[in-house]
Amino acid sequence: MAAEIVNPRSDSDMQEEQDLIDPAFALHRGGKMEITATVPVRDRDDLSLAYTPGVAKVCTAIAEQPELVHEYTWRSQVVAVVTDGTAVLGLGDIGPEASLPVMEGKAILFKQFGGVDAVPIALATTDVDEIVETVVRLAPSFGGVNLEDISAPRCFEIERKLQERVDIPVFHDDQHGTAVVTLAALRNATRLTGRSLGELRAVISGAGAAGVAIARILVEAGIGDVAVTDRKGVVHAGRTDLTDVKRQLASFTNNAGLTGTLEEALDGADVFIGVSGGTVREEAVATMAKGAFIFAMANPNPEIHPEVAHKYAAVVATGRSDYPNQINNVLAFPGIFAGALQVRASRITEGMKIAAAEALAAVVDGELAADCVIPSPFDERVAPAVTKAVAAAARAEGVARR
Repeated sequence: MAAEIVNPRSDSDMQEEQDLIDPAFALHRGGKMEITATVPVRDRDDLSLAYTPGVAKVCTAIAEQPELVHEYTWRSQVVAVVTDGTAVLGLGDIGPEASLPVMEGKAILFKQFGGVDAVPIALATTDVDEIVETVVRLAPSFGGVNLEDISAPRCFEIERKLQERVDIPVFHDDQHGTAVVTLAALRNATRLTGRSLGELRAVISGAGAAGVAIARILVEAGIGDVAVTDRKGVVHAGRTDLTDVKRQLASFTNNAGLTGTLEEALDGADVFIGVSGGTVREEAVATMAKGAFIFAMANPNPEIHPEVAHKYAAVVATGRSDYPNQINNVLAFPGIFAGALQVRASRITEGMKIAAAEALAAVVDGELAADCVIPSPFDERVAPAVTKAVAAAARAEGVARR
């Protein structure tokens, strides 16, 4: 008797089974975005206008007056979301292909929350100069560049070199988006408690992309003092193991001259900002100043659990969506880019970031409470407020071109 033939399960069968087990897979099947036309192509006349021969007239006009590209193409409305896949969410260096679901997600957030079109671009290189050269060559197609999930310290050099080479905004959201939202929440925490930034001493856990940018914007905004810590303790000028970025960081932070560990730095501190992961012992949290602010933003496990933080802090924020006061970059980057694109800004300045933070904070100015120092990402007031403030700041700082 012939043996029974068992057909192995096909890849499609296994994929369908995965979709049923986890809805995240079902949602991502086929990708999360598409390109759609904004004009009809219904007949010969439409085709002759949208493409040849009508399109030739527009091309010729742009060739004669390059600035017309902003009027007659989508350039001023579209952002390149660029990554090399080296620092993706909490997953680390997973490569360009595996980064694409995140880049697609970023692109749809740009559209959903800021009305800005965005195109994911995952690059098969981690070389700083190759990334810069590639994006420089792509720049004529875009009104701005959002650098995403690129590991530190390379991300600092890439952003700097790119901005020197192109005349459109280059914005590393892992740095500056986080910094803007953090400043907004801290502004409202001080308003709620009758304090000012100038009287606060903050400690930042993490000297990577977000930590450096947060320190910089807090100093620009006028905080009393801020110390940044890495795995070896407080970043200070006396250390001999600092990178160029950390040496620069040491030059404008830590006025108190601290040299110890993170937990030692917390003694008497008014603010804790966590962007590093790890865990801070409750005994150290207890040494902070009365009525402290704790922004423990590591995901999914905050450096200080909210239950512990609430024992000692007047205001608690996290990076998680299941607790109040979520420090979420989506509150910043759509409006920042929308404002910059609206006025054809050549770059995004510190003044524009601070304006974005102030506008974001003002959205909930009349609703302040310990569990409401920052708006929800779904608050429809956010993007228009940030867009308007950023556009105005760009004009004031002389980087707007219309």
